[in-house]
Amino acid sequence: MDRNEIYDKVSDVLVDALGVDDDEVSPQATLTSDLGAESIDFLDIVFRLEKAFDIKIAQGELFPDNVAQNPEYVQDGKVTGKGLAELKQRMPHADFATLEQNPDVNNVAEIFTVEAIVRFVESKLSAAAS
Repeated sequence: MDRNEIYDKVSDVLVDALGVDDDEVSPQATLTSDLGAESIDFLDIVFRLEKAFDIKIAQGELFPDNVAQNPEYVQDGKVTGKGLAELKQRMPHADFATLEQNPDVNNVAEIFTVEAIVRFVESKLSAAAS
Protein backbone atom coordinates (compact mmCIF):
# COMPACT_ATOMS: atom_id res chain seq x y z
CA MET A 1 0.00 0.00 0.00
CA ASP A 2 1.52 3.32 -1.01
CA ARG A 3 1.41 6.60 0.85
CA ASN A 4 -1.50 8.01 -1.18
CA GLU A 5 -3.62 4.93 -0.48
CA ILE A 6 -2.81 5.18 3.22
CA TYR A 7 -3.68 8.89 3.24
CA ASP A 8 -6.99 8.22 1.47
CA LYS A 9 -7.95 5.50 3.97
CA VAL A 10 -6.93 7.66 6.95
CA SER A 11 -8.98 10.51 5.49
CA ASP A 12 -12.00 8.22 5.11
CA VAL A 13 -11.61 7.05 8.72
CA LEU A 14 -11.52 10.64 9.98
CA VAL A 15 -14.50 11.71 7.86
CA ASP A 16 -16.54 8.80 9.23
CA ALA A 17 -15.37 9.10 12.85
CA LEU A 18 -15.64 12.88 13.14
CA GLY A 19 -18.45 13.67 10.73
CA VAL A 20 -16.37 16.18 8.79
CA ASP A 21 -16.31 16.83 5.04
CA ASP A 22 -13.56 15.40 2.82
CA ASP A 23 -12.27 18.88 2.04
CA GLU A 24 -11.69 19.61 5.74
CA VAL A 25 -9.13 16.81 5.97
CA SER A 26 -5.64 17.86 4.92
CA PRO A 27 -2.20 16.64 6.00
CA GLN A 28 -1.71 19.68 8.27
CA ALA A 29 -5.19 19.54 9.84
CA THR A 30 -5.12 18.96 13.59
CA LEU A 31 -7.62 16.51 14.98
CA THR A 32 -8.88 18.79 17.74
CA SER A 33 -8.60 22.38 16.47
CA ASP A 34 -9.35 21.79 12.80
CA LEU A 35 -11.50 18.64 12.80
CA GLY A 36 -13.24 19.06 16.16
CA ALA A 37 -12.17 15.75 17.72
CA GLU A 38 -12.80 15.26 21.42
CA SER A 39 -11.08 12.77 23.71
CA ILE A 40 -13.79 10.13 23.19
CA ASP A 41 -13.24 10.38 19.42
CA PHE A 42 -9.64 9.18 19.79
CA LEU A 43 -10.85 5.72 20.84
CA ASP A 44 -13.17 5.55 17.84
CA ILE A 45 -10.38 6.66 15.49
CA VAL A 46 -8.05 3.94 16.84
CA PHE A 47 -10.77 1.30 16.42
CA ARG A 48 -11.53 2.42 12.87
CA LEU A 49 -7.81 2.52 11.91
CA GLU A 50 -7.33 -1.01 13.25
CA LYS A 51 -10.25 -2.21 11.15
CA ALA A 52 -9.34 -0.26 8.00
CA PHE A 53 -5.70 -1.34 7.96
CA ASP A 54 -5.96 -4.70 9.76
CA ILE A 55 -3.44 -3.60 12.40
CA LYS A 56 -3.37 -3.70 16.19
CA ILE A 57 -2.80 -0.43 18.04
CA ALA A 58 -1.94 -0.77 21.71
CA GLN A 59 -3.57 1.59 24.22
CA GLY A 60 -1.62 4.84 24.32
CA GLU A 61 0.48 3.95 21.26
CA LEU A 62 -1.04 6.43 18.80
CA PHE A 63 -2.33 8.92 21.36
CA PRO A 64 -0.11 8.72 24.47
CA ASP A 65 -2.01 8.97 27.71
CA ASN A 66 -1.04 10.23 31.15
CA VAL A 67 1.68 12.56 29.89
CA ALA A 68 -0.05 15.83 30.80
CA GLN A 69 -0.86 14.55 34.30
CA ASN A 70 2.73 13.59 35.14
CA PRO A 71 4.46 16.36 37.16
CA GLU A 72 7.83 15.34 35.69
CA TYR A 73 6.50 16.07 32.20
CA VAL A 74 4.37 19.16 32.83
CA GLN A 75 5.10 21.96 35.29
CA ASP A 76 3.36 25.32 35.56
CA GLY A 77 1.35 24.62 32.40
CA LYS A 78 4.46 23.96 30.31
CA VAL A 79 5.79 20.70 28.89
CA THR A 80 9.22 20.10 30.40
CA GLY A 81 12.28 18.95 28.48
CA LYS A 82 11.75 15.50 29.95
CA GLY A 83 8.10 15.57 28.88
CA LEU A 84 9.03 16.59 25.35
CA ALA A 85 11.62 13.81 25.18
CA GLU A 86 9.01 11.30 26.38
CA LEU A 87 6.50 12.44 23.76
CA LYS A 88 9.12 12.25 21.00
CA GLN A 89 10.07 8.74 22.08
CA ARG A 90 6.43 7.59 22.17
CA MET A 91 5.47 9.43 18.98
CA PRO A 92 8.30 9.33 16.43
CA HIS A 93 5.67 9.92 13.73
CA ALA A 94 4.68 13.39 15.02
CA ASP A 95 6.08 16.83 14.26
CA PHE A 96 7.05 18.68 17.43
CA ALA A 97 8.16 22.00 15.90
CA THR A 98 5.22 24.01 17.27
CA LEU A 99 5.44 22.46 20.72
CA GLU A 100 9.20 23.05 20.86
CA GLN A 101 8.68 26.73 20.05
CA ASN A 102 5.92 27.13 22.63
CA PRO A 103 5.76 24.25 25.14
CA ASP A 104 2.42 25.34 26.60
CA VAL A 105 0.53 22.18 27.57
CA ASN A 106 -2.45 23.35 25.49
CA ASN A 107 -0.28 23.02 22.38
CA VAL A 108 0.17 19.26 22.88
CA ALA A 109 -3.03 18.63 20.92
CA GLU A 110 -1.48 20.36 17.89
CA ILE A 111 0.89 17.42 17.32
CA PHE A 112 -2.07 15.17 16.48
CA THR A 113 -2.34 15.93 12.77
CA VAL A 114 -3.61 13.92 9.83
CA GLU A 115 -0.01 13.64 8.61
CA ALA A 116 1.08 12.21 11.98
CA ILE A 117 -1.58 9.51 11.70
CA VAL A 118 -0.51 8.69 8.14
CA ARG A 119 3.13 8.34 9.28
CA PHE A 120 2.02 6.19 12.22
CA VAL A 121 0.05 3.84 9.96
CA GLU A 122 2.96 3.69 7.51
CA SER A 123 5.30 2.61 10.30
CA LYS A 124 2.81 -0.01 11.58
CA LEU A 125 2.34 -1.47 8.10
CA SER A 126 6.09 -1.45 7.47
CA ALA A 127 6.77 -3.23 10.76
CA ALA A 128 4.07 -5.81 10.01
CA ALA A 129 5.59 -6.49 6.58
CA SER A 130 9.05 -7.08 8.06
